[in-house]
Amino acid sequence: MRLTDVLIKPVLTEKANNQQEKLRRYTFKVGRKANKLDIKKAIEEFYGVSVVDVNTVVVPGKNKTRFTKAGFLKGVKPAYKKAYVTVAEGSTIDLYANI
Repeated sequence: MRLTDVLIKPVLTEKANNQQEKLRRYTFKVGRKANKLDIKKAIEEFYGVSVVDVNTVVVPGKNKTRFTKAGFLKGVKPAYKKAYVTVAEGSTIDLYANI
């Protein structure tokens, strides 16, 4: 798998920021076919940090409905895979450098 297929984007939420500060744990949206070894290798190559632990979770798709002039529109938001990456003591990832 290529690096661009593994890492899609970092998750920048309030909960993710608290984990970054307290636990050195960063959250990324990753490809569905990526496994923990691929994720660890991609993070180490792309950000230049040593990874201690990788936890993954598949977030299920959600049903969405909205009311319009044409009536109710129903759809499903797609499922995605999320990875929680813990880096070694003393190393950090600057996610806001490219914004």
